[in-house]
Order: sequence, then C-alpha cells, then structure tokens
Amino acid sequence: MGQTRKLKTSEKVSRRDFMASVAASPLLPGVGASQGNIPAINSNRRAAWIEDWPLVIVGNWDDAPLFICRRGNIWTWQDEEYRSQQTEDTVKKLKELGVTLAVLCFYKGFGLVAERPYFNDARKMAALCHRFGIKVGVYVGSTISYEAFLLENPKAEDWIVSDYQGRPVTYSRQQWRKRVYFMHPGYREYMKRVLRVAVEEVQTDLIHFDNTSNQAEPAIFQHPLAAKDFRAFLASKYTPDALEKRLGIRDPRYVLPPCPDWELATIDDPLFQEWTDFRCEMLSRYYQEMAAFIHSLNPQVAVVNNPARGLSGSNTYWQEGVDYPRLLAHTQAVWAEEGKLPHPMAGDILVSKIRTYQMAANLNNRIFTSSTGLYGGRPQSETQVKLDLAEAMAYNRQCLGMVGGIQTVQRLTEGAKKYIQFFGRNARLFRRTESAADVAVFHSFGTLAFNNDRPYQSTWLFEQTLIQAKIPFDIIFDQHLKDLSQYRVLILADVECLSEEQLNVIRAYVKKGGGLVATEWTSLYTEWRALKSNFGLGDLFQVEPPAFIDNGITVSLPVHQSKSDTGPVRNQTDGGRVVYLPEVKPSVAKPAMTPMANHYWALPLNAPELVDAVRWAGGGELALEVKAPPAVTTNLVSQRSSGAVLVHLVNYDVERTPKVENIEVWLRPPVHKKVMQVSLFSPDDDGVQTLPPITRDGKLGFVVPSLNTYSVVEIQWE
Repeated sequence: MGQTRKLKTSEKVSRRDFMASVAASPLLPGVGASQGNIPAINSNRRAAWIEDWPLVIVGNWDDAPLFICRRGNIWTWQDEEYRSQQTEDTVKKLKELGVTLAVLCFYKGFGLVAERPYFNDARKMAALCHRFGIKVGVYVGSTISYEAFLLENPKAEDWIVSDYQGRPVTYSRQQWRKRVYFMHPGYREYMKRVLRVAVEEVQTDLIHFDNTSNQAEPAIFQHPLAAKDFRAFLASKYTPDALEKRLGIRDPRYVLPPCPDWELATIDDPLFQEWTDFRCEMLSRYYQEMAAFIHSLNPQVAVVNNPARGLSGSNTYWQEGVDYPRLLAHTQAVWAEEGKLPHPMAGDILVSKIRTYQMAANLNNRIFTSSTGLYGGRPQSETQVKLDLAEAMAYNRQCLGMVGGIQTVQRLTEGAKKYIQFFGRNARLFRRTESAADVAVFHSFGTLAFNNDRPYQSTWLFEQTLIQAKIPFDIIFDQHLKDLSQYRVLILADVECLSEEQLNVIRAYVKKGGGLVATEWTSLYTEWRALKSNFGLGDLFQVEPPAFIDNGITVSLPVHQSKSDTGPVRNQTDGGRVVYLPEVKPSVAKPAMTPMANHYWALPLNAPELVDAVRWAGGGELALEVKAPPAVTTNLVSQRSSGAVLVHLVNYDVERTPKVENIEVWLRPPVHKKVMQVSLFSPDDDGVQTLPPITRDGKLGFVVPSLNTYSVVEIQWE
C-alpha cells in the first residue's frame, strides 16, 4: 500500500487513492500529532497461533462485582459465583468440554486503580488456563465509568464528549458510563497503560476491544478536538484548489462537524460525505495505533474488536464510522451481534449471518459471535443451537464462536456438546481454508455510505438469491477490484458510485473474458455521488440511461424514472458477457430511510431472472452446482496445505424438514487433478462415509445420501 498521492493543482483526490494509504501511512498532520507517526502493522507480525487454533470461546467480562454493583440488578450470591469461576476445577471442566479460548473480565472503564483487583484475578486465571492448554483473552471497554475514573484522573474530564446540544453521550441508559473522543492524546496514552498491564502482567494471548460500534457515532465527533482534527483531515487531503472544487472553500479553518438530527435517505452534502470518510478513517487509525503498540510488546497477541452489526443491512459507515475493510486491516477477529440469528426459516425468509462471515473471511478475519445463547442471549432450543454451530462451521474461519459464559457453558445440551466435540475432533477440515467461489458481489463505499435505500435493498436481495440458489460468492470491496482474476462473474447490484479508475478496471475485466451482471443505476454517479448524464458503463450495458424529470424545486437534481418495465439486456462483447437488469424486484419493499433488516430478506420476485443472468454471464460454467431445496445452503472452500476442496451443507429448515435426502453435487475439479477420495463428515452421524465419485463432461459429481443439520464433504486429489 502506498502513501497518499500529492495533488496537482485543481485535482481532487479520489477516495480510492486516499484509502490506499490506510494501512501504511503515518497520521495526518494535526490528527493526534502528539503521538507522532503510527507504524504500519506487517502481516508477519499478526499473531500466528490464531491462524491454526480451533476457536471455541467462553467469557466472563460482565461478571466483575464492581461492574454489577454499579449497574444494579444484583444477586446476593454474585461474589461467590465470580470466585467459583477462577478455580482449577472450573478450568478443567472447560478443557473437557472442548473450550480453547477464555475471554476474561479485565477493564470496564473504572480506572487502573479501581480495577487493580480484577487485573490480579485475570493474571491468576490466565495462568490456570495456560496450564490446561486454553488460550486467554482479556476484555477492554471503551467507556469510562466517570464517578470512579475521575477520582484517579481528573484531567480525563477533557476527554468526555457532549453532543451538539450539550448533552452527555453515554452508553445506552447506563448514564454512569460516558463516552470519550477516542483520538484524544490523553485517552490514547491511558489506554496504552491498560494494554501494557494486559500483555506484560496478565500475559494475555488476545485483546478484545468492546463497543467499537459506539466509538465513532456522529455525536462523538462533536468534541472540540474532533472538529480540529476534521479540519486537519481536509487540509491534508486537498490542496486549496481541490478543496474549492469539492466544498466551495479554499481554507477549512471554520468548518464544523455536521449536526444532522433528521433521517437521511441519501448523503449528498459533500461535507457530510467527507465527515463520514473522516470518522471511518479515525476509527481505523485508532485501532492501527493500538495494534501497533500491542505488537511492540508481544507480536503474538491477537487483536479483536466489536463493530457489532456485521452486514445486517444497516449503513455502518454513516451511523457508526465503521468501514470494514479499513477497520479489519488491524484485527484478526471481530464480534458480530446481529440478534437472534440464524433463524430456522422464519416464515419463508432464510435468515443468516452468511454475509458477515464471508465479509470477514475475505478480509482475513474471523467472526466471534454468541452461538448458543448462553451468554447475553436468550435460551435457545437444541435445534437452534445446532444450527448456529453448523453455520459457524460452514462459513466462519475455524471458529465456533462463544458457546457460553465460564459457568453457563456447563448447561450446554448434549447435542451442542456433540457438535463442539465434532469440531475439535475434525479441526484439520477447518484449518487455513480460503474461498473457492468464482462469483463476487461488489460493496462500494461511495454507494453504500451515501445511499441508505435502494442499493441496500438490491444488494442484499441479490445476495439472498445467490445464497438460496446455492451459488457460492465472495463479498468484495474497493481494494479487491485490483485483482478480479479468480472470478467468472462480477455482480454490481445498483452500485451507483464508481470512480473512473474503477470503471476502467471493470472494462478491462470484461475484455479479458469476465462476466458482468449489473442492475438499476449502476455507474450513474461518480465516487462522490455526483450525477452523470449517462451510465459510466453504458458502453457495456448497451441501454439508454433512465429518463429524468424535474422535481419542481429550483436548482435541484433531476429525479430518476424507473425503467422496470423492460427486461434483462444481454451483450456478448469481444471478451466477456454482460447482463443489465433494470430492477431487483422486492417481494417486501423496504420503507425509505430504514435499515435493510432481515424481515425484508424474502427472495425477490425476479429471483430466477437474477440466477439466469449470473449463470449466463459465467458461460454456464460456475464452480458449484447443488440440487437441493432452497433452505439448504452451501459453501465452497479449498485448503491451502492439503489442496483439498470442501463443500459445506447446512439445512436451515431443519425444524420442518429434519432430513434432506439424495443431494446431488457437481463441481469443476482443479486443472490436471484427478479425484482420489470423496468423504462425508457430519456431527449428526457417527463415522465417515466414502461417497462414490461420478465424472461427466469434465465435472466431478457425487450424491450426499442425507443431510440433517450439517455435513461437510472433503474431496482429495491425486
């Protein structure tokens, strides 16, 4: 990754150029300048153990008596329960259950002095866990419990944030937990003191930073220092000529953070757009700095944070300053708290965390999530628990997620224990895998950060169609456009905003034989959502742009008219194939200015049309074909070390259809490889089945005799 490009006169920096410097460049002048430069995190300094360690997680970070006392809702035996967690007998039972990582209560924001007793508890518990071969993580919160904290450090009052109306910004209704401007030099230095204790005294293997999704919310950036940093950001990003072209001013010294108190369908104000980019950038820079500091103490400590929502249909860029590609450049795992997911087919809607798992895997991370409801969730049926664990095995990176609290995990059902034991016993099947999908869905920053409506609906529904059609796909981001060579088909589901550089990359991809499927207003805007008179990819689409009508307001942009009455347009170019579809037609339309929540995920009305478009654009030769009901999903991965290919199968409708029989699977074998063995593994059945391979027209096929909740097929090659 290179440094930020220096602008020529009157030239505007594209967002893509600016993002290219995220992982490697020093801090912008004036932004946290007291800390000097932030060193880049080299990939060889990432904790090696987490790449090979099968992750089965428990935790107790909300169990510290001090926290519970201040929170309220206490019970008389709480202290006794807390102490009982820290015994050799408890740790031995965790080991017997198959637990491999315990995340311990450590820092809840009361201060180094007030929480010193819990640091000592964590150190003793860590030593016990290490003795039994269990890795240890520690919890680090992002709020300050100011009543206690300010007694230790009165100057910290300068870190605390008030919103634009002067009201304190707190953690939900826990008003004693105040939020801070995380880029304040004093706060950053203090957090490094906390981290030093965790690494050097506790000897932790992992740092779990919590509440990341709250750190860069709009209200946080009303802090006076944040306003100063925003001006420095603009001054560093643009020359005066470029800034005048972008914002109509040559000097940002009087710029203030926006104060929107209304819902926005689109983010069209250029200052609001820059502020979104700035907040995403600052959150990434904070974790870059913290990770660099942690690794300077011990490069084998893994870094985890909690952006919470995952890809659940919300605009995390605007709402929370969370741009996953930037943020995950400095982590090895992230938490996802998407609610009661997955559902065993809620009505006719397949609800899953598949998108979030795929996003993290493609960004070299794994997902931590509550997979049994035994910590911070509601009790779940055994069917639901097994489905949660099955989904994690199929789509996560060698991680079952959090299976309970240190004490509550003892209440796991026998079925859940069987799944955990299967995962541990067959850990080699899940180790160091990578996607073998040949279809990609592009998530564009400009599109999804600046439009809360149709792009989310179209993208999520197109992905839902692929999931239920059993077409493996990757979710890719701006930086991934540089190399599309592994994909037969690129999907642009209403990707409105594309830069000229991105348009040229897509054209080159098609010219080299790639398939392209685009919908609605794809390429009708620049990366900053400036409207064009024609599609940027009009030469590939071969269709007229949408008609425009004046909305009757002076000096306003035209309003697009729908072209949904026309059908798909297919074009075969000199190299590749292109399909343009005028609309992804929702079965249940998402209301304007609301998240694309899972109750809108019903298959679109023209789902067969979307599937046909993808298959035609891929020349009828996609990587995998599976004949099974719509509630059965698949994931196709390959293993770096062995070269094996793995096909994961999950039955989301297991409550209504407890067994699916005779699932036919076809895939394209690697070039110059012959099948050696096809083996079927499942926690629902004992033993391993050998499946007879079938070869036809250059493809490999086999039949899975039956699927209950989860199975995985391993294909080994000669």
